[in-house]
Amino acid sequence: MKLNKLTAISPVDGRYRSKVEVLSATFSEYALIKYRVRVEIEYFIALCELGIPGLMIFRTLKRFR
Repeated sequence: MKLNKLTAISPVDGRYRSKVEVLSATFSEYALIKYRVRVEIEYFIALCELGIPGLMIFRTLKRFR
C-alpha cells in the first residue's frame, strides 16, 4: 500500500516503514474508515431485516430477497 496520510500508522512510518508496512492495512486511518463503513452497512441491513416501517422499502431490493 502506498504511503500517504490515510495509510500511515503514525508519524514514525517514514523511518520505520519497512517494519510496520504490514500493519497499515489494519491500523491506518484508511483501515478505520474502511471497516467503519462495513459495520455501518451491516447495521443498516440488520435494521432493514427487523421490519421497521420506514425501512420496509429497502426489503424490495434484490439483496433482501
